[in-house]
Amino acid sequence: MKTFMDKDFLLETETAQMLYHEHAEKLPIIDYHCHLIPEMVAKDHKFRSITELWLGGDHYKWRAMRTNGVDEHFITGDATDWEKFQKWAETVPYTLRNPLYHWTHLELRTAFGIQKLLNPDTAREIFDECNEKLQQPEFSARGLMRHYHVESVCTTDDPIDTLEHHIATRQSGFEIKMLPTWRPDKAMAVENPETYRQYIEQLGEAAGQNIHSYRDLIDALQKRHDYFQAQGCRLSDHGICEFYAEDFLDSEIDSIFNKVLAGRTPTNLEERKFKSALMLDFARMDARSGWTQQFHYGALRNNNTRMMLQLGPDTGFDSIGEWNTAISMSKFLDRLDMENLLAKTILYPLNPSANEMIATMLGNFQQGPTPGKIQFGSGWWFNDQKDGMERQMNALSVLGLLSRFVGMLTDSRSFLSYPRHEYFRRTLCNLIGRDVENGEIPVEEMPRIKQMVEDISYYNAKNYFNF
Repeated sequence: MKTFMDKDFLLETETAQMLYHEHAEKLPIIDYHCHLIPEMVAKDHKFRSITELWLGGDHYKWRAMRTNGVDEHFITGDATDWEKFQKWAETVPYTLRNPLYHWTHLELRTAFGIQKLLNPDTAREIFDECNEKLQQPEFSARGLMRHYHVESVCTTDDPIDTLEHHIATRQSGFEIKMLPTWRPDKAMAVENPETYRQYIEQLGEAAGQNIHSYRDLIDALQKRHDYFQAQGCRLSDHGICEFYAEDFLDSEIDSIFNKVLAGRTPTNLEERKFKSALMLDFARMDARSGWTQQFHYGALRNNNTRMMLQLGPDTGFDSIGEWNTAISMSKFLDRLDMENLLAKTILYPLNPSANEMIATMLGNFQQGPTPGKIQFGSGWWFNDQKDGMERQMNALSVLGLLSRFVGMLTDSRSFLSYPRHEYFRRTLCNLIGRDVENGEIPVEEMPRIKQMVEDISYYNAKNYFNF
């Protein structure tokens, strides 16, 4: 019987152990998509407790606690930090076979050196030990980034953001790059005219112009795109339910925009046409600037209306959606390719049933001289665990080139999520090591195998994004 979470955790073979410990383990982290709060990095935030660091904003844990029967008072309510931590500790033993059990103990071990299992009996001791260590300078926001050997991070930022915290961080001389990522989802959200009009006013203020037409909208967005470029941004990201690729006339888009500004709700077809037009314009901006565009799609958000009204979005009430996106995705990518304006692209399906579709879609639009120009994004959200990672990599392996994969990201708001890169690297090494020892990959290819592991863990991302 193997020991839980020893040095060879998830590494089933000698080859897997060698690949991880000698080639993947010590490489820096490029976290090219996350949701860290830039102000916390700029001001080198000191955490008041492990509860703030660990449970604040973590809807993965919130969902598990709710499922375990914990009252909302101890999750997002005004319970004390100790009470919230205690309820999480009571929940952890019930998360066996859920990735939260692994992540919890991996984070305790790698950040705090705590080997004990978290449960009601150890909760107070672990709570106190973590809080004592959090008072030390090396456990600040920047200290944790240094501890995990982070080289660069890309946050997720709205076009109206001033990026003042990115600028302050850069000017402070902090050695780890924190770069913005352009996330213009609110500019597409015409389904709610009142909220949309308020956003357009804010966008106009940020761009220093009035917005009275669709052309004005694109001009304002281009100004902000240029501003992001000047501050080091090299990636966009789009959180969409599905791909939009409706046919439209320019005059239709003008009419839809004016209709929404007048406070009237567009029809479903009008909404889809508007989003189709805007997605193309965003993609053209990215291509002309040499950026990489990312598409996280397939989330069915805010399913619980009562809790949405009480807590707002991103609080643990989203799930995997079902949309047939292959045709619209192909049409969207093909139109850009025909215009010679298809930027480097990363596609992240939330529904794993789309894995093989995505893996085959990539090959339709690959183009030299960029290796892996169109990427199959790593398993994210509900799929950033061992099973989801393996399914994603298996689909990419048999239908594309795993060796050109740009690897893992945290997609997290937490400064304790960097062990997800370790979790990914262990899973990767185990997958490849198993094939070697099964005779499916020849041992004579070991130099290439070692380089492949290092590339997927670090070098592919470094070369692809050119940070």
